[in-house]
Amino acid sequence: MSTTFSNRQFDLARAQLVDLLQKKGISDTAVLDAVGSLPRHAFVQEVFKPKAYDDSALPIECQQTISQPFTVAFMTQLLQVRRGDKVLEVGTGSGYQACILAHMGARVFTIERHFDLLEHARRRMEALGYNIASKVGDGSIGWSQFAPYNGIIVTAGAPDVPVSLLRQLADGGRLVIPVGDQATQDMIVVQRQGDEFVHSKNAGFKFVPLVGKEGWSK
Repeated sequence: MSTTFSNRQFDLARAQLVDLLQKKGISDTAVLDAVGSLPRHAFVQEVFKPKAYDDSALPIECQQTISQPFTVAFMTQLLQVRRGDKVLEVGTGSGYQACILAHMGARVFTIERHFDLLEHARRRMEALGYNIASKVGDGSIGWSQFAPYNGIIVTAGAPDVPVSLLRQLADGGRLVIPVGDQATQDMIVVQRQGDEFVHSKNAGFKFVPLVGKEGWSK
């Protein structure tokens, strides 16, 4: 495959990806519109651009990954984002997930523990015109300054659901987080209903570990 793609080829590949996601069960039109609008190739290194619209995870800086497009779409659909929602993302990574949320009209706050990775992501987010609040820090304990959040999405696998994140959910808010060991995780959805937290799960995911005070030690 040639490593040089035209904009038209990228557009076609992106449209084919949206079709694939629909066939795999993604039905939220706002999610599909965001995936169909965002240039995923802008979030990966040059060598991986020809694979940007494959439904697969790809390496990024700091030995991290940009998640498989289906996983991004599936988690975002579970979050049930509405325009104007305040959403916290734990694990900025490439910045792609944050931009998906911002494209959907969310007010996005994102935390990344790797300074260099966040600097790359900030440049991408700004170049695409998204106003996204970001900081370097321990995402396992959230970002209490701007809580409560209508949605919290965690893009790294945790050993348990962090209590700090539950406390930062607004009433009616949803937390989407992969939980398990460092080999495989279940996708857990927690909805806050007053002082109660209702859980559901979907099996069969694999993420880099959530490192931090309420995550893995390394």
